Amino acid sequence: MRIGILGAGPAGLYLAYLLKRRRPGWEVQVVEQNRLGSTFGFGVVFSERALEFLSGSDPETAAAIAPHLESWNDIAINHRGERIFIDGIGFAAIGRLTLLRLLAERARSAGAVLDFERHVERLDELEPADLVVGADGIRSLVRQAHAAFGTQVTLLRNRFAWFGTTKRFDTLSQSFVATEHGVFNAHHYRYAPDRSTFIVEVDEETFFASGFDRLPEDEARLVCERAFAETLDGHPLIANNSAWRQFPVIRNQRWSVGKCVLLGDALHTAHFSIGSGTRLAMEDAIALDCALAGHEGDLPSALAAYETARRPILEKLVGAANASGAWYERFREHMRLPPLDFAMSYVTRSGRVDRERLRRVSPGFVARYERGC
Repeated sequence: MRIGILGAGPAGLYLAYLLKRRRPGWEVQVVEQNRLGSTFGFGVVFSERALEFLSGSDPETAAAIAPHLESWNDIAINHRGERIFIDGIGFAAIGRLTLLRLLAERARSAGAVLDFERHVERLDELEPADLVVGADGIRSLVRQAHAAFGTQVTLLRNRFAWFGTTKRFDTLSQSFVATEHGVFNAHHYRYAPDRSTFIVEVDEETFFASGFDRLPEDEARLVCERAFAETLDGHPLIANNSAWRQFPVIRNQRWSVGKCVLLGDALHTAHFSIGSGTRLAMEDAIALDCALAGHEGDLPSALAAYETARRPILEKLVGAANASGAWYERFREHMRLPPLDFAMSYVTRSGRVDRERLRRVSPGFVARYERGC
């Protein structure tokens, strides 16, 4: 069987590895328009149990990634000059470039062909394939080639830009500040011993009041540095394709059309505030590989089984991500709350954590909240 995968992000690379690991005789090719090592986003974060989703089925890949992870067991909210810790909510992060290199090595070691720096404008430019996989992100060519996917794209109003910094943060943190131009939020966490991701988010009013719609990248970076001078403590922000974007909420009525199937951001998006996008993409790859294995020689049944098994799980997680994204759309309003109430609003924003569950997971924070100090 010949598999053509468009896109060499975590979903495409990991799927290539899984397919070749299980079926060495299959021809698996990954086509990517950028070169390996050309990426943006600095670090990616895994929520909660980090690589536990890999440990059972693929301990070798989990072991290859684990030494490169930065991990912590709580998060911090910076608001109105107070720093509030929420204990027991752990995350782990890794440099996006590091993760892609590791997954590319795994795919190559299994025998997949990785074709970088190849720009494809039409699907018929790919080698003849029995299955075409769209792992090509939010502007997926595979998805756009078939209206039958029934794609819906909704842009959130807030704007955000990815930066990095040399400032080392001990834990995943959220900093909320008010400036003369409006309200700013930063999501920041370390992904290497001496590097951190620093995502700046502003509401629509602040975006235009700050001039971000017209400022060059470097000038916009300096505005953000000034807004978060206390948080950065003298460290600079580092830009890398740090354009301002609106988060796209992507849904598809169908997951496959003919011999084409979607996964990762081409299929769905999960707001970056919950730290699950990369994990969800890799889990999509696992689900598709399992479906193909369970319906050997029957591609339509395999693709139907992939959607049937994966959709209910995914929709629950994406629903939580959408709720989180909706909270951030109103973070200016939430900032009027006192720090402890603000932190409680933040930690319960997705609807997946109620007070009793939070009491078990974060007893220190709940005790402080109930004391009111």
